[in-house]
Amino acid sequence: MTATPLAVPDPLAHGVSDAYSTGTFATAGRPPISPTTPSHVSRTTSVKRTLSGSGDSAEDVDESKRSKPGVKRACNECRQQKLRCDVVQVPIYRPCHRCKRLNLDCKIDSAFKRVGKRSRNMEMEKEIHELRRQLATQQSSPTAPSPSIKAPPSETASPRISSIPSQVDQYITSEQAVNSLLHLRSGLDAASQIWTPNGQARHSRRLEGITLAPDQVDDLFERFFTLFHPYMPLLDPSITSDAYFAMSPLLPWIIISVAARHYPPDPNLLPSLSAPISHLLWATLADVPHNYIVVKALCILCTWPLPISSTSADPTFMLSGLMMQIAMQIGLHRPSHAQDFTRFKEDLREEELRDRVKTWVACNMVSQRVATGYGQPPSTVFDWALVSPATNGSNYRLPEEVEIRLSIERFCNKVTRSFYTNKMDPLGLVSDEQRGIMSDFLAHDFEEIECKLKPGTSAITLLYLRAAALHFRLSAFFDSPASQDYHAHLSFLWQSTTSFLECVLNLDSAGGLLPHSSNYILQMIIAAGFTLLKLLNSFFADSVKLVHGRDLFLKTIKAIRTVSVATNDLPSRLAEVLAQLWKSGGSGLGTEQGHGRSLENSLQLKVRCRMSMSLVYDSVWRWREEFQTKERGNLETAVKNPTNPDSNVESSASSTVDIGLPSEGLLGDSFGTGTGTLFGEANNEVFDPLSWMLDGYTDFPYDM
Repeated sequence: MTATPLAVPDPLAHGVSDAYSTGTFATAGRPPISPTTPSHVSRTTSVKRTLSGSGDSAEDVDESKRSKPGVKRACNECRQQKLRCDVVQVPIYRPCHRCKRLNLDCKIDSAFKRVGKRSRNMEMEKEIHELRRQLATQQSSPTAPSPSIKAPPSETASPRISSIPSQVDQYITSEQAVNSLLHLRSGLDAASQIWTPNGQARHSRRLEGITLAPDQVDDLFERFFTLFHPYMPLLDPSITSDAYFAMSPLLPWIIISVAARHYPPDPNLLPSLSAPISHLLWATLADVPHNYIVVKALCILCTWPLPISSTSADPTFMLSGLMMQIAMQIGLHRPSHAQDFTRFKEDLREEELRDRVKTWVACNMVSQRVATGYGQPPSTVFDWALVSPATNGSNYRLPEEVEIRLSIERFCNKVTRSFYTNKMDPLGLVSDEQRGIMSDFLAHDFEEIECKLKPGTSAITLLYLRAAALHFRLSAFFDSPASQDYHAHLSFLWQSTTSFLECVLNLDSAGGLLPHSSNYILQMIIAAGFTLLKLLNSFFADSVKLVHGRDLFLKTIKAIRTVSVATNDLPSRLAEVLAQLWKSGGSGLGTEQGHGRSLENSLQLKVRCRMSMSLVYDSVWRWREEFQTKERGNLETAVKNPTNPDSNVESSASSTVDIGLPSEGLLGDSFGTGTGTLFGEANNEVFDPLSWMLDGYTDFPYDM
């Protein structure tokens, strides 16, 4: 007797025609499902059959799925429960509806890992039991004024944590204690929560061994937006620090590191943050893909790099290139066509589109300033997205101040490409005749930018304009002394240098923003100082007012030492180089001090491949030849006891004058210690890109 095969009933068999051969699913044409068929296959087939019966094609279904905006990453709470999440990360972080409804801390942590329900429930039960026991004990006591439970202390004391504000009550009610258990594995320790009087939880921020209380984080954010943000107005001051931490951990920690420069409440905060932020930076860059919040973080970091003592360890120029590449990879250079650079549906609102354009503008301005300050070719892309708003429409209109600054950086880019990108020359330099013709055209372009300025233009924008003029006129050092316009170009250079330095000094006296200036402004101040040093110790000194020039040079050294954030960082070392060269060169008396060269050739450069910054590199090379190779001084010792450029007496404690250098207490003990290191790096070199000249002090590639 043969066994009858089991028949699997088909719930959709009634009312469905046999059209399997025409592309629809039907009962008659459907292969039978055996008892061993996986359940998900059956469910998938049923779903497809149902969609077919409704008359929709598979292409329509896929199109409807693609039309919904995708979520790239769920928040920690939804990932823990394996639930769908509608959190929005950029441009403004918006918590998901589930966290709003349950009053949960909606955040995204790349290092988050799900915790098993069984172990989590056991831990929660133990803590609830302990809280109930404490509550019952306090309620049974007749002297207890109110049922309050003290938050348990952290098991491991933080090596660095700020004091908790006195106005915040650290005793929480039983309801708040039970509610805090919902955040048990949200990426923050329970001890890091501080309850405000209105019942809101604030979290301390921790990065490796650094822990900051909420009030200190808010103070640093306020300090950043007040003192530093005017140099690079990229971020939104109305967004809270907690919202920035929810967007990306890198951006808020970089904001904190910038605000920690010259930070009186905690002088050692900046050196303590340098290594942890570097680790966080490279870990974030290694975690691809990125969003444009990371691009914003790189913009801020390239504007205010972490302190260094030698340029060999300076990654700023490399990071500026990464910033531009990441920005183009995610489509910031095509803001209205962001969909072409992502697999998710991008429906950008008006404010999101404006924010993307603003970020792309900031990328190009930062990239150009980094290239100018480091004497390197720019990686800017001044394309359609950055042209005049009249041709783009209202969606791309920039703030007037930002538009002027963008035109200034476009001018700097034009100067670099006009003077230093000659493909027919091994050094990239143009001929004297071509330089003269291009100088006339560029001077006309600069006048057009000046005409756009209005009476209400900020002092920082004027400072950027004068820096661009200095970048333009520094090309005079590449002119031949026999050229027709040689003396005229030197006069233009003198005017640009003095105008820039006077603008710097006015900025410091008016608003006190000089100590918080960007790295680019500092580099241009250094270039202006070396320009004064070069001109005042040459034949050209007879054509200018020596007293005014000497006074301006002394104030320039003071300004460099004011911007310095450490006793042994790169600005303080270069200021010492300037002071030593000033004294050895005659202190601006226009004499040659027996160098055996003609007066005309005294302004010629040996280092000519670093564009407008060639003067700085050339001057440092000459300082090495004159001082280090002849063992006439030790720079590290001199930096600790700065040279007084206005004194004929050797540097000593009695001869050193007040030159604006912050006190030792403000700088902290982590800088300039007797170990000869700064941030874990050897600082035996002042300008390491020239180290190829310095391997053997007796074999230089140039003749003096």
